[in-house]
Amino acid sequence: MTKVAVRHFLDLSDAGADGIAAMLADALDRKAARPGWPKGRVDADAPLAGHTLAMVFEKNSTRTRVSFDMAIRQLGGSSIVMDAGSMQLGRGETVADTARILSGYCDAIMIRTDDHAKVVEMAGHASVPVINGLTDASHPCQIVADLLTIIESGKALPGLKIAWLGDGNNVLASFVEAASLLHFDVVAACPQGFQPEEEAITRASGRARVVADPREAVEGADVVVTDTWISMGQLHAETKLAAMMPYQVTEALMAEAKPDAKFLHCLPAHREEEVVSAVIDGPQSLIWEEAENRLHAQKSILRWCFGQIG
Repeated sequence: MTKVAVRHFLDLSDAGADGIAAMLADALDRKAARPGWPKGRVDADAPLAGHTLAMVFEKNSTRTRVSFDMAIRQLGGSSIVMDAGSMQLGRGETVADTARILSGYCDAIMIRTDDHAKVVEMAGHASVPVINGLTDASHPCQIVADLLTIIESGKALPGLKIAWLGDGNNVLASFVEAASLLHFDVVAACPQGFQPEEEAITRASGRARVVADPREAVEGADVVVTDTWISMGQLHAETKLAAMMPYQVTEALMAEAKPDAKFLHCLPAHREEEVVSAVIDGPQSLIWEEAENRLHAQKSILRWCFGQIG
């Protein structure tokens, strides 16, 4: 019997353009099939009945934890949630050994951690799908939810202009990866010293560029995106904040984008730092829809990992 290859989702390129398109179509359909349902009600087809998802957290989480937990439940399965500090991984057991052990107990593993190499190692030794819930290098699950939110707002992805303001971080890296796969453009305005890796921009095949002027990035943009400037555990916060303040998303900056431009933020937001409250709570903001769409995106990511779509 031919062994079926395990589908890991460590970065968007693991699924490719066709896989991401399948996730987005599935998420739209499944979300539309649940109008007014209680959140705990299982989808009518229960496609992952009997499946268990292991969730490993080395970094704090609200949206990733709850959305994946509810996603597997709505698909008919169940989850086991573990903080690294309360399992043997936090006491020196290797990532490889942990991957082998969890593969024997569960049908898939989601891990949210710091070092991307840990996710790669987990996938290298697991016999079940491994999903990157976040690393310092990338955040593919967030981007699937963001693209879903953009499509729901009535915008087509090909030819879209997305403006990124602030830190050249993991979320920007995944947006740039998505741009090359799905044929939209990303213009990132980042201060000196906080720009994304040049290699990531180069890999985007002309679909991404970095500028110094936030107005240049936002001019004519369809979507404006930012993220928290100070991540958990980062040092020298005061120096970084000073460098970032010219890139704050304000009402005046949003006015430089297209009149129907939308604002996204993966949250948590530090109001009056990377974005003012008037934008967060304003008519162009889709951040609450974006946050809910983490649930619908995770469901389709799980289905893709199990080979049910794409």
